[in-house]
Amino acid sequence: MTEPAQPARANRFARLQAATDRVPTKWFATIGTVLFLAVTAAFGGLNEVAAAPTPALPELTAGEVHTSAQLSIRVERAVLIDELSGTGAFPDEEKGERLLVLLVEVENRWDEALQLSPFSSFSTGRVVRLSGDDRAADGIVREDDQTPDPWLQPGIPTLLAFSWTVGGADYTDGEELIVELSDSPLEVGELLFTGERWGAPALAATVRIAIEDVGAEGDG
Repeated sequence: MTEPAQPARANRFARLQAATDRVPTKWFATIGTVLFLAVTAAFGGLNEVAAAPTPALPELTAGEVHTSAQLSIRVERAVLIDELSGTGAFPDEEKGERLLVLLVEVENRWDEALQLSPFSSFSTGRVVRLSGDDRAADGIVREDDQTPDPWLQPGIPTLLAFSWTVGGADYTDGEELIVELSDSPLEVGELLFTGERWGAPALAATVRIAIEDVGAEGDG
């Protein structure tokens, strides 16, 4: 009776094992990953990992403070008035325009002076805006002496008036106004500029406040 050719078959398995041993282990991991992705793609792909929910923006009321690395902001009062000298905003009486004025206490939390101006090329003129209105304020002045486009020194709270010209029927007495407050990131120059500056503002909080219609200047 003839015996099976065991040595020849053993030699073939030995050569296969030797060849396998020469393949780097990381190749097996790569091949396994490719096969896994191919199979999952055939069955509709990987289930998407649920994205973390975006945190809701803080909703403040009059007198509450919003604080960022740049500024502390407290919206104190919203006033609707026919006209008001010294605000830097000029309603057209013939068009029936009026002024919407926000009294806002602002403190500069940076270590350098900051100017708040609607004409500034930087972000500071747009830190306080009206919801649904893309405009920066028409005028920003100090409340005490009506200095326009004021410079804020670090650590000194200052009451400012942000004023917008609005249509005569746009807002009413007692209406709840939503004010948007924005934060800006501090950018460090490398190529296009040197030093530090505040970048583009992004909405960070809202404030709900009731509007007071005080009529003409000097009435309320």
